[in-house]
Order: sequence, then C-alpha cells, then structure tokens
Amino acid sequence: MGSRELAERMSPGEATQSGARPADRHGLLKHSREFLDFFWDIAKPEQETRLAATEKLLEYLRGRPKGSEMKYALKRLITGLGVARETARPCYSLALAQLLQSFEDLPLCSILQQIQEKYDLHQVKKTMLRPALFANLFGVLALFQSGRLVKDQEALMKSVKLLQALAQYQNHLQEQPRKALVDILSEVSVATLQEILPEVLKADLNTILSSPEQLELFLLAQQKVPSKLKKLVGSVNLFSNENVPRLVNVLKMAASSVKKDRKLPAIALDLLRLALKEDKFPQFWKEVVEQGLLKMQFWPASYLCFRLLGAALPLLTKEQLQLVLRGDVIRHYGEHVCTAKLPKQFKFAPEMEDYVGTFLEGCQDDPERQLAVLAAFSSVTNQGLPVAPTFWRVVRFLSPLALQGYVAWLRDMFLQPDLDSLVDFSTNNQKKAQDASLHVPERAVSRLRKWIIFRLVSIVDSLHLEMEEALTAQVARFCLFHAFFVTKKPTSQIPETKQPFSFPLESQAREAASSAFFSLLQTLSTQLKQAPDQTRGGQPWTYHLVQFADLLLNHSHNVTTVTPFSAQQRQAWDRMLQTLKELEAHSSEARAAAFQHLLLLVGIHLLKSPAESCDLLGDIQTCIRKSLGEKPRRSRTKAIDPQEPPWVEVLVEILLALLTQPSHLMRQMARSVFGHICSHLTPRALQLILDVLNPETSEDEDHVVVTDDSDERRLKGAESERCVTCLTAKEQQKAREDEEEMRGGGSEEEERDGDCLDQGFREQLMSVAGKALGGEDSEDEEELGDEAMMALDQSLASLFAEQKLRVQARRDEKNKLQKEKALRRDFQIRVLDLVEVLVTKQPENALVLELLEPLLSIIRRSLRSSSSKQEQDLLHKTARIFTHHLCRARRYCHDLGERAEALHAQVERLVQQAGRQPDSPTALYHFNASLYLLRVLKGNTAEGCVRETREKQKAGTDPSTMPTGPQAASCLDLNLVTRVYSSALSSFLTKRNSPLTVPMFLSLFSRHPLLCKSLLPILVQHVTGPVRPRHQACLLLQKTLSMREVRSCFEDPEWKQLMGQVLAKVTENLRVLGEAQTKAEHQQALSSLELLNVLFRTCKQEKLTLDLTVLLGVLQGQQQSLQQGAHSTGSSRLHDLYWQAMKTLGVQRPKLEKKGAKEVPSATQSPISKKRKKKGFLPETKKRKKRKSEDGTLAEDGTPAATGGSQPPSMGRKKRKRTKAKVPAQANGTPAAKSPAPGTPTLSPSTPAKSPELQKKNQKPSQVNGHPQKALPKKGVLGKSPRSALARKKARLSLVIRSPSLLQSGAKKKKAQLRKAWKS
Repeated sequence: MGSRELAERMSPGEATQSGARPADRHGLLKHSREFLDFFWDIAKPEQETRLAATEKLLEYLRGRPKGSEMKYALKRLITGLGVARETARPCYSLALAQLLQSFEDLPLCSILQQIQEKYDLHQVKKTMLRPALFANLFGVLALFQSGRLVKDQEALMKSVKLLQALAQYQNHLQEQPRKALVDILSEVSVATLQEILPEVLKADLNTILSSPEQLELFLLAQQKVPSKLKKLVGSVNLFSNENVPRLVNVLKMAASSVKKDRKLPAIALDLLRLALKEDKFPQFWKEVVEQGLLKMQFWPASYLCFRLLGAALPLLTKEQLQLVLRGDVIRHYGEHVCTAKLPKQFKFAPEMEDYVGTFLEGCQDDPERQLAVLAAFSSVTNQGLPVAPTFWRVVRFLSPLALQGYVAWLRDMFLQPDLDSLVDFSTNNQKKAQDASLHVPERAVSRLRKWIIFRLVSIVDSLHLEMEEALTAQVARFCLFHAFFVTKKPTSQIPETKQPFSFPLESQAREAASSAFFSLLQTLSTQLKQAPDQTRGGQPWTYHLVQFADLLLNHSHNVTTVTPFSAQQRQAWDRMLQTLKELEAHSSEARAAAFQHLLLLVGIHLLKSPAESCDLLGDIQTCIRKSLGEKPRRSRTKAIDPQEPPWVEVLVEILLALLTQPSHLMRQMARSVFGHICSHLTPRALQLILDVLNPETSEDEDHVVVTDDSDERRLKGAESERCVTCLTAKEQQKAREDEEEMRGGGSEEEERDGDCLDQGFREQLMSVAGKALGGEDSEDEEELGDEAMMALDQSLASLFAEQKLRVQARRDEKNKLQKEKALRRDFQIRVLDLVEVLVTKQPENALVLELLEPLLSIIRRSLRSSSSKQEQDLLHKTARIFTHHLCRARRYCHDLGERAEALHAQVERLVQQAGRQPDSPTALYHFNASLYLLRVLKGNTAEGCVRETREKQKAGTDPSTMPTGPQAASCLDLNLVTRVYSSALSSFLTKRNSPLTVPMFLSLFSRHPLLCKSLLPILVQHVTGPVRPRHQACLLLQKTLSMREVRSCFEDPEWKQLMGQVLAKVTENLRVLGEAQTKAEHQQALSSLELLNVLFRTCKQEKLTLDLTVLLGVLQGQQQSLQQGAHSTGSSRLHDLYWQAMKTLGVQRPKLEKKGAKEVPSATQSPISKKRKKKGFLPETKKRKKRKSEDGTLAEDGTPAATGGSQPPSMGRKKRKRTKAKVPAQANGTPAAKSPAPGTPTLSPSTPAKSPELQKKNQKPSQVNGHPQKALPKKGVLGKSPRSALARKKARLSLVIRSPSLLQSGAKKKKAQLRKAWKS
C-alpha cells in the first residue's frame, strides 16, 4: 500500500526522469511492510498512534542511516506535506521535524530545496495551488520545529524569503506565514535579527499598524534591537492620539482571529507590557481599552478586554489595580455575568475565576494586593447584589493575613455599607422598569447584607480545615449575634455590641442571618478538625455558641433578644444548661454525646422560636434523665407510671417533630440520636413512626405541620410542631376525596368542574340578563335603552369578575393541596431515615419484622402513582431499604418468642397478596418478604415448636412429612408453608395472567431446598398438563434439577425415582412431537426437548441408569413428522434440540444435501461422458462432491463398485489422498442393523464400503479374549462402529444413557471388556 500511494502521488514528470529511477523503484519493493506502515500510521488522527509511529520510524532509521530507507523516508514525508487530507499535513510536518532533529547531518538547505522543487509555486497547476502552498508552509515549520533553522544562516534566509512569498496568498493562508515569521524571528539571535530586519519590516508606520502580525514584528524588534529599529523607522509613539484608533483596529482584528480559540492574543499582552514600560498604562487603558475596544459593542473585543484585565492583574501595582478594578471594563464584566444566563450562552465567569485564582496564588507574600483584588471583585454589584457567587472558591489561595482582612472587610460592609465604593450597575431591563422602589438605597443595602452573611458562611464551609479557630469563632459569633440579638448599650465585654449600624438591620436580613447561622452549624457539625465538630478544648462548636448565647442573655442591660424570653422560657434555658452539666458526668457514653448534641441544637432553636422549643426542651430533659437513670435490662413494654408514656416514645415524637423542619442539620441529628435509642424502642414508639409512613392514615390525617422553604428564607413560621390534630369524620371524608381527585386524571376533573361551573354561571347569566339572554327568540323584541344597556354591562362585568375570582380560588386551592402533598412526601422521606437506622443498626430486633407490611404498602402505592418526583424518591428509598437493608441483611431476629405462629400467618398472607397483585414488580416485593420471614423462621429455635412437632408425631402424623435434621429444631412449620407455596405454585401454573414469575420460585427453591422437595411433585404433575402449565413446569424443572441444593435433599433412590418420573412425563409429551399447529404448542415442544436434554446431562453427571428404550422409539417415530415441518417458522431450534437428544442416544444427525444438487452418477458411467458438459461450466471431475461420490459409489448389493486399481482415474491436476471410508452409525436417522454374524456386518445401500484392512481393524474391538462379543439387544439398540478417534473416545465413555443395552445386567462388565479390548 505504501508503494502504491507513492506511485499515485508522483507527478508525471517524475516518471520520466533519470535512469536511476527504475533502480530506486526496484529498491522500494525490498522495503519491509513494517517500514511502509509507519507512514500510514503517521497520518492517522490519533495522537498516540502518530507519536508511536514517528518514534518507531526514527528507531528504524537509526539502524540504517545510510541506506535507501532514509532517502525514501525523506521523499515520503515531503510528499505528505501536500496531501489532500488537511489533517494529515501537520502530522507529516511534525514527523519531518523530528527526523531532522534526530539526524543533524541532513542539510536543511537540501531539504528546503527538495520541498521547493516538489511544490514549485510557479509551475504548479491551479487546482494544486492550495496543497502546494500548505506544503511549503509546513515544510518551513518543520525546519523551524527541528530547532536547527535558527543556527543555519543560509537556510534561515531562504525560509524567510519563502515565507514572504507565501504571505502574498492571503486567500489561502491568511496570516499564517507572517505568524510563522514572527515566531522564527523571536528565536534568532540579535545579530541575525539586525541583518534580517530590513528585509521583513518596512519603514512605514501605516504598514506596521495594518495587521497584528506586522505590529507584533515591530514590538519584537523594539524589544530586541531597539537601536536598529530606530534607524530603520525612527522614533515612534504608538500611544499617541493619532495612533490610538489604529491600535484599536489592530486589536479588534486580533480579537476576531482568536474568536474560536477563546484566548488572549499575544499582541494585546505585548502592548500592555510596552505601556507599563513606557509609563503610559493609564493612557493605554483609558483610551485604547475602555474608550476604544469596549465602546465597539463587539463581544470578541469585550472578551479581549476581560482577558486583558485578568492577565494584567499580576503586572499591576496597587494603585494601577484600583484604576483597572473600578473602571468600565469591570462594570461591563458584571453586566455580562448578570445577562449570560442561557444554557448555550458563553459565560466568561469561569475563565475570570482562573485569572483571579492564578493571581492570588502567585502573590502569597503580598496580602494587600490580594485583599484589594478580592474586595474589588466583591464590590461589583447589580443594584447592591454582588455578581460574584457566595461560594467563590478563589479564597483558598488567600494568605492568612489576607483572609483575616477580607473577613473584616465583609463585616464592616455588613454593618456600615459604603454604597459609594461599589461599582454598581443596572441591566437594560432594570433601567426600563418604572418602579422607583427598585432603586432606593435601602433595597441595595438589604441585598448586599444577605450576600455578605452567606459569603461569610461559605468561607467557613470551604476553608474550615485551614482557617484559624479564632477566625471561625468570630464568624460564628457574628452570625449568631446579628441573627437573634439586638444591642441596647455597648459594652467592652461583648465586642459585637461596639459595632453600630449605618442603616438599620431589617427583618429580612435577620432571617437571612438566622438561616446562614444554621447552615454554619451544619458545616461545623459535619466537617472535622481535631475531632467531629469539636474545638481545641474538646467541646463541640455548638457548646461554645450556647455559652456565648448564655453570656448575651446574662447581659440583659446591654443586649436583648429579637424575640424576648418569658420567665418560663428563661427557666427552660437554665434547665438546659443544668442538664448539660449532668451529661458531662456520663461523657464516656456515646448515648450521652448524642443527647448533648440534641439538647444543644434545640436550645439554640429556642432563640429563634421560643414558644415551640420550650416544651421540646422540657420533654428532652425528662427523657435524658430517664434514659440515663434506667437499668440496662429493663423491660421495654412496662413503664413506671401507666399514665405516662415511656421516655423512648416521647423522644421519638420529638424527633418526628424536628424532622418536619427542612434542615439537613436536624435530619442528621435525628439519625444520630435515633441510632443510640433504637435498642430501647418499644412497639408503641415504632407505631408512631409507622403512622407517618402508613398511606392509609397519612393521607387523611395531618400528623405534623411540615414547614417549607421560601425563596430567600429556609425556615419560616413554626420550627416544630408535635401535637397531632385529629379531623372529624366529615373533614376526613373531604380530605380523602381531595386526595383521590389529585390522584385521578386532572383533565377529567377540570372538565367535570368546568361543566359544573358553566352550568351555575349560565344560570347566573340568565338571572342577570333576564329575557334578553333567556334563550327564547321573540319577534316583537324591543331594543334596550342606553341606561338599561349600561346597567346590564355593569352587571355582566361584575358577574364575570366574580367568576374569574372563583376559578382562581379553585386553582389556588388545588395548588395548595398539591404543595401539601409534596410536603408530606418529603416528610415521609425524612422519616424513612429512622427506619433505615433501625434496620441497619438493630437487624436482630424483633420489631424489625413489623416493618415489612408498612414498607410494602408504601411500595404498592408509589408504584401505582409514581408520577411526581417526591413519589419516585419515596419509592426508590423505600425499595432500597426493603431490599438491601432488610431482605438481604446477613443478621436477622433470632428471638421470636411467641411470634412464630403470627409469622406463619404473615407468610401465608404475603404469598396470597403476591398472587393478587396487578403486576410482577409489586408481587416480587411481597414474595421476597415471605422468603425473608421463612429465613427468620428457619433460623430460630423454640422449645414450643419442637414440642408441637413431637405431639404431632405421637398423634400419628406421617413421619415422612415431618422435618428432620436441622429443620426439626427450627420454628418453621414445613407442612404449613408447603401448603401455602403449593397453592401459589398451582395458581402460577394454572392462572393465565399470574403476577408470579419463574425467578421467584427459583429463588424459593435455592434458599429452601426442603420446601422445593415437597413442591416438585406438583411440577412433575403439570408436565403433561395443558399447554401453559406444561411450559412453565418444564422451565422450572430445567433450572431446579440443576441445583446442587435441591440434589442434596434427595437420597440416591429418591433422586433416581424422580428422574424416572420426569422422564416418563417427557416421553408422553414427545409422542405428539412435530404436530404443533400453534405457537404455544411449538413452545411446549421446545420446552419438553430442553427438559429432556437437562435430564440427560443430570443423569450423565450422576451416572444414573435409566431405561431409554421407550423414549428412543418415541423419538424415532416422530422423525418423519419433524421432517415434514422442517421449513416452518422456528423449526431450526426444535430440530437442533431433537438431534441433540438423539445424539445422546447414539443416533447421529444425517447430513442434508444442498438444494439443487444433481444426482450422483452411477459407477458404471464412463468418466469421458462427464466431460461432455455445457461450455463454461466446471467439469464434474473437478467438483469435490463428485469425487467423493466416485470414491464411495456402491453397488446395489452393498459391495463397492470399484476398489483399488479398478477405480477410474482422477481428472484433476493433483492426486488427492483419499480418506478411509467410515461406516456411519445410522443413515437418515435410523440405526444400522447388526448382522447375525459378528465378524461380517451388513451395510445399508447408503453406507460406503470399507476395505478389508479397515474391516479387520473394526472387527478387533468386537472380540474379547478371542471370543466374539455378543450382539447388542434388538430392543432399541443403537448399532455403532467407531469411525474416528473422537468416535472411539466417545465409545469408551461411561455414559450409561448412551445406549439402552448398558441398562441390562452386566453393563459395567461389558464396558470394562470393551476398554480392555481397545487397549490391547
């Protein structure tokens, strides 16, 4: 392929060159395929492939530096520079550059000359001009990339001239030659540049300012050879008023050229450095950037300004940073951030974040500049709201001093906002708005304070591990103080009271501070420093904040709470502090730490909602005292006071009330506390949780008041509510109807309501309009007067307005119901956390068994109505808990007590429910639940169960049905569950649309093989039943008979008896094989044959002896019917299974002749007549099939037609070896009959004859110790004679099912004799 490509790419002139051409061409043929493939891989698009091919090519050439391969490689690479595929040109250029870099003895001038001769721009055709131009360009780039061009003066001058010539073809190459020229000259020495400069740079300022490349060349010369440039051009001031417009145009062209690359042009950064060097940066920034590029309203130019701003940050001083970061560029950047909200719209904010992060990381030793830049970007606001996100992560690059300064700046801006220091702007839509309230300073201050408070929290969130503990404490105290307290009189003991407000702190800002404070608590509670949520003193952060809050409460003359405390609330606070001191005595217990966390969080919530949290604190303190004071082995169901509920029930109610709050912190705290108390859980406490999850009750009752998030406030209204409000029967009925309406079709409901409303509205219209709108036509109708018409219009207008209000009210009510439903679902999802904790931490608790049916109820309801996101989340979480944490748990309850009978009833109920489900997924959950209960019952031992078993045995119960072994000591009543699952299995086999499936019963059989042993007779019975039960029974038996667990439950005689029963049933099914008329009957035949093959494999593995005579006769009898339906749909699979079974019985599948095959000529036909065929056809002697037929042609009497020398001569060119004739075991599917004489077998007419030598060889194994072996019995005997090594090996196999003769007495002895005879 490589030589072919080279030949195709050669020009016509090259084909008629010097006489050395044929020699080179002959030499190319000697090149290895590996060498030629290198050039194909170099042009591939994969970078790794290209680099690997280039490296291999260089390694190959290093071993042959003087051979013809080097010349061919250079020629091939130069040819590749001008290929038609544009993506391959840079690949060949890079390979050529590496080749020149590796072999420095190759002259560059010679390579450049070859390139120019190959692609001569003056002689090339017009159609090949573009490839030739790119070939010259990439050739020069290859010389430059090799690193040798700047060292070779002659090659450098020629390359410069070539690039200048290529620069004239701008239509094809644009500015690429000039860019390449600038890159080359930037690498040359000063002396070389002085020599070349007059040739490449014109002494015309207009030309210099005409393109970015010319200007970049000018700046390069000014940087490296300023004296030579001054002699050539003179003194030039690029930033003069005359040159500023030209600079702006050049930068605009540069911005357009990098529009797709999205990068900063080098010319812009060079101009910036020149302006800084010449101390003209303010002029450059103001006139060129802000008043030039920015005023063009051209987004590529704006992006260039943004990139120039980011790149200039490390180069500027603090004063210059103030100029840049308070100008029009940063304001325009803020407008872009606010308006670039569409998904497909380009967003510059991530790129600016990289620029700022790079700057902050690079000036760690200058905290003042870091603070100036970060404060400036935080001061870019849209009507008071900063455009920088609150989670801006560039703060991770701040030095500790800069971070402290930034936090102090944020606090000062919160207390005393300086609106004049902000770079504020309004978008075009905001400017068009006529609402004056949008432009007042109070609104800007409110928006700024909300951003600042969340910015402080995000800093702690992202830098909690790196921040100093004192700085974190400052932020936490600041948020706590301004969220819940107000300064009355400053005091030195509380630094927060010394900071006055320039603008009063409005309620919205306090609510934002409250929400941010609880987010901060979550951060401090979940992240680690030395220990979970602890300070250096070993106490939690919440403990220190509660101490700070207590300090504020004790200074009532200086500080007061936003919501004043009553005497009872203050007492609750003091009791909470006392309980915390009591908990310190139990600090070694993990439960005490959880209670401390709960008490601290509820205590802090007392500052926000005193009325609701006061009662919770009292109950929590009571529960804590009781839990820490009770005995470890105390009964779970008994309490000291019958009128007072146990402490764990009260605490569960409290946790449920706290879960109503949309707070992740409360959710984590509830999980933690419940994990420590779930071991003390009582049935009543568990019922409180299940009442929330039970759809039947939760749909009709409002157990809790669930709070919701607003747009800017996370918590609004009551924080907790644990009183259960019961509804009247009428209200329950109304709620139930509303829920059904929400579940039902919304469109039908709207249509029905619309009809009702239309009817009522029509009646009102008729009553208002009177006779005019009554619907009756009157010929003598009189026209209404003006006053009457005005009155009618007014009445109609009021009527339509009322109708509109009613419709809107109904929509609002519907939306409210939907919102309440969504809140209830979210609450149920949070309550499922408690269930998950119970199942994972206490899987051996007997109360876990009470969770099965409530979880199944949730799954049933969610599967029916899983349209909303909340329903789907609830379903997924419930299914995950049920499947992974409950049913698949390794640990389970081992102390059932008196629950065994109830669990048996529950198993029966679950299996019945599984059979009544509308779909299989729902039934699967119920079936798995029953399997889990079976495992629990099987793994439990109870004296009562054993005693019952003994009584049943004494009563005369059949001992065969009683459990034995380990099963006898378990609580599982095998007879009861057998009846349950046998009923389910019968329903599955007989019911047409049963939700039960085959995998369900396979799981049952594999987990409980003893139960499977009792159910197998049902399957065997249905094997010969109607069509559908037969198919399902065969499928189940196929999988079940292969299970090792099931086999271990049977004794050998029982297993053999079972195999015989199944074989008899299958044999009965196969009597109608091939007579299928419907798809179901065809499937039934397939399943029967598959089951038969499974039986054969099982018998082979177990080495069982079964009588297969009847089966063989049945299968042979159905062969004719199978052949008649051979072309029916799906018959190929049926035939494969049939012949697979027949092969196991020793009957080989006949080879089918191809369609259209001509009859085999007789042996007496003359071979000369075979040649007289139609012209153009292959002679019969050349066909493989005819040669075979000649070799094996038999006479009618069964003797060979010609043997040895009597064979007709072959007409082929080569004499092929004739294989020995083999006697097949059968012909056309029937076994070969044995002759009475063992030494001379009789062949059928279709069986090829054997030579005497072969017959003698085949007669040897039929004699044992000189005596002929007895013929196989006629009763279904398969006459076989080994025909090959594989056949002989199969004949030696101990397959008792291969031949019915082995089922007779002495089969093992005969097999041993056969084996001995073969060895001899």
